[in-house]
Amino acid sequence: MTSVRRLPDGFVLQSHERLASTNDEALRRAEAGAPAGLVVMAREQTRGRGRHGRVWASPPGNLYASVLLRPDCPMVVAAQLSLVAGLALGEALVRVGPPDLDLQLKWPNDVLIGGAKAAGILIEGASDAAGRASWVVVGSGVNIVSCPDDTAHPATFLAREGFAPLPPLAVLEAYLLELDRWLGRWREAGFGAVRQAWLARGFGLGGAVQLRLAGDQVKGRFLDLTDSGSLLVEQDGGGRREIAAGDVFFLGG
Repeated sequence: MTSVRRLPDGFVLQSHERLASTNDEALRRAEAGAPAGLVVMAREQTRGRGRHGRVWASPPGNLYASVLLRPDCPMVVAAQLSLVAGLALGEALVRVGPPDLDLQLKWPNDVLIGGAKAAGILIEGASDAAGRASWVVVGSGVNIVSCPDDTAHPATFLAREGFAPLPPLAVLEAYLLELDRWLGRWREAGFGAVRQAWLARGFGLGGAVQLRLAGDQVKGRFLDLTDSGSLLVEQDGGGRREIAAGDVFFLGG
C-alpha cells in the first residue's frame, strides 16, 4: 500500500494493486472502526459491482475507489450522498476534461458524457438502532481508458471523449477536492444547497421516464428534484409522485 499528497485534509488513501472490491474493503474497515476519510483505491478489482449487485468490469487503467464517511444524520438522509458524490465527480471531470464537455448526471448515481455512462456511484452503509447512519461507504468507478461493450445503457470512457491522458490517481485527487467541497455544503445546509447545481446538469429533466420499483412500475415525466433528493414525477395516469429509490429509464432520449 502507498500514500500520496495533494488530498484534502481529513482524507487518507490506501492504494492496492488488486482487490475483490474497494467497497468490500472499505466496509470491512468501517466495521473495524476506521475513521471517516479513509479512501480505498485499487488498480484492479476482481469482483467489482454496481447497484443491485450488477457486475462492474474493472480492468487496470480505470479508477476504482471507495470513501468511508460517518455522517451524523438518519440513514434515509445519508442516501442523498449518492447524488452529492455524483455531482462532485461530475464537477471534477469537467475541471480536468476538455472545453465544452457534454456532461450530465443521471438520477440517482450515474455520470454521463455525450449521453453515455462514463462513471457511477455506489453507496452502502449501516445504521444504528435509532436509524442513524453508523457509516457510509461511497464507491466510485470511472471509465478512463476503457469501458464494457455489453451494457444496457451506452457506455464510454474519458480517452474516447477527448480527455488528455490521466492516471487514476489524478482523477481521484480532482474528485476528492470536489467531494470535500460539496460535502461541506451538504452538511451545513442539506441537499437543498446542492440541488440547483445537480439540476443544472440533470439528464432527462422534463422528459418521459419509466421507473422500476420494488413490486411497482411508474411512467410519467421527470418534473424536478426535491430538496430531499427524490425524483418528482408527473404520472401518466395523473398526480405527482416522489420517488426516493428505483431504477430509472428515460424514454426517447
